[in-house]
Amino acid sequence: MNIYLNKKENAAAGAVALDDLFLTKDMPTTGGSKMLDGYMSLFDAEIVSGLAAAGYEIGGKVNIGEFSIDLMGESSYYGACEKDGKLAYAASEALSEGAGAVMCLDVNGTPRRAAALYGKVFVKPTYGTVSRYGTIAVACSGETVGVMADTAAKCGEVLSAVAGHDDKDGTSLSEAECAKIKNGAEFRKITKIAVAKSICESADDAVKAKLAKFREVMGANGVEFTEVDDTVLALAKTAWNVCMSAELCNNVSRLDGVKYGYRTKNYKTIEELYTNSRTEAFGDLLKTAILFGSDALSTENYMKVYDKSLRIRRVVSERLQEIFADFDAVLMPACGKDSYTMADVKADKYMAFKEALYTAPASLTGMPAVVVGGVQLIGAAFSDQALLDAAAAFEKEAK
Repeated sequence: MNIYLNKKENAAAGAVALDDLFLTKDMPTTGGSKMLDGYMSLFDAEIVSGLAAAGYEIGGKVNIGEFSIDLMGESSYYGACEKDGKLAYAASEALSEGAGAVMCLDVNGTPRRAAALYGKVFVKPTYGTVSRYGTIAVACSGETVGVMADTAAKCGEVLSAVAGHDDKDGTSLSEAECAKIKNGAEFRKITKIAVAKSICESADDAVKAKLAKFREVMGANGVEFTEVDDTVLALAKTAWNVCMSAELCNNVSRLDGVKYGYRTKNYKTIEELYTNSRTEAFGDLLKTAILFGSDALSTENYMKVYDKSLRIRRVVSERLQEIFADFDAVLMPACGKDSYTMADVKADKYMAFKEALYTAPASLTGMPAVVVGGVQLIGAAFSDQALLDAAAAFEKEAK
């Protein structure tokens, strides 16, 4: 399996790994793309410094799909990670091989999906509470630095080490706001959970069984579950696909074969240099997203597609706020199936965009989410610790 792209053989047991969207000056950073094959950064991402200051050792860089917009890393230039005929994910496999935690840039929900499939815990913190300085920008308005680990406690421990204000990140929240996700003082214990009814019903039977197990275990622990209308939440999928593709289109425009990255040998004019370099270096899924994003940003479609998606973002956020007025969290799947294969992806090349049904609500609105026991809990802004506490309670009671 293609788990590590670079591994420090002398790293101590339990070292933290990074996915390949974090810049490191001592290891290449490729974003899983041929375009950046062998690229060496001149500086480290902010979280690398934060982890080092907290006493964590970096153990290596793990494989990801091209710019992490795919389903399970299958679009990586360095090959998919497969296990027993199924698509695996390098970050979760690195944990199984002894990594203490893996830092993942959650762009399109891939780490949440992987955590649900392979029995790991993942926390996507409140947007703006962890610096993204030194990450390869893909979809800036929604991507978030998260932590994958074997337990909720470990996720919380590592998250506390990297959370905080950073002047170098224009989206970084104040130190006082960032501190809220560490102590959870403003949020009570999660006792009332809203169930996203139709989204849960759209998953396969194996995923439904995990949802039922979570409700059974937590219900026995005093948690109340109530099904709610999630029609508005389901709209997040389309809006996120538009926003993500539009932002990706803009962000990867810098990768043109001129200053750095892959450069074609087949060109005579500057236009041919741009076109052939990007044609030869980008994968099919990324090209699809670029074309989709370009079309959404066109003069003809800007208002009726892109601007409308921004409006839907506000509507989804308002709907979540309405739910959080009465409930402590929202329960939904992190993925629609209990496993995926390369055959599934080849049969439906847009599967990653369809699976955004489950991950887009948190990505689009910037709300925190925690995956545990194969299911996903979404909470109000800064309720990260309360979500992790609920995850820890499930871990304890489910044993």
